[in-house]
Amino acid sequence: MTKILARVWLALWRWTVVPGPEPVPDKCVMIAAPHTSNWDFPITLAMAVVSGVRINWLGKREMFAGPFGPIMRALGGVPVDRSAPGGLVESLAGRFAERDHLVLVVPAEGTRSRTEYWKSGFYRIAEAADVPIVAAFVDRRTRSGGFGPVIRPSGDLVADMDVLRAFYADKTGIKPNRFGPIRLREESPS
Repeated sequence: MTKILARVWLALWRWTVVPGPEPVPDKCVMIAAPHTSNWDFPITLAMAVVSGVRINWLGKREMFAGPFGPIMRALGGVPVDRSAPGGLVESLAGRFAERDHLVLVVPAEGTRSRTEYWKSGFYRIAEAADVPIVAAFVDRRTRSGGFGPVIRPSGDLVADMDVLRAFYADKTGIKPNRFGPIRLREESPS
């Protein structure tokens, strides 16, 4: 029933799901990009349901307070206290060891506003948990989305980011002017 509702919702909004080049692994960190609008989340969630991919996603802890908390958790939400980020990478990496299935969606930009650098947490979580990274996308230009390449962190940050840059090069966010450069601070010489 949920899959039918997701298909209908996507059809009403004229979004299509693009099949990925390979199946989404049972354990991975999934990048959500471009992340430029509140609509990115329901579109990505519906595409995951249609594709049969069960996802968990990070959300600010305030989203889980009150009556919406149980709904957010049922949708796969994992609350994060952004005022105390220390130990978050290790904590999230540890969750992979505890589960047989965990597709953890991380908005690499860290905000819906334009930013000059992506947050490196997605990469550090994948490295610490020894799981691959999957590039998920929504593309306003083609009104499509889905799951792209599966990348195993090689330890060569720049080379791995080059793969992501190439993949996202032709993707347009729902609010295009909010999608900034695809780079990490760690790539830039200090």
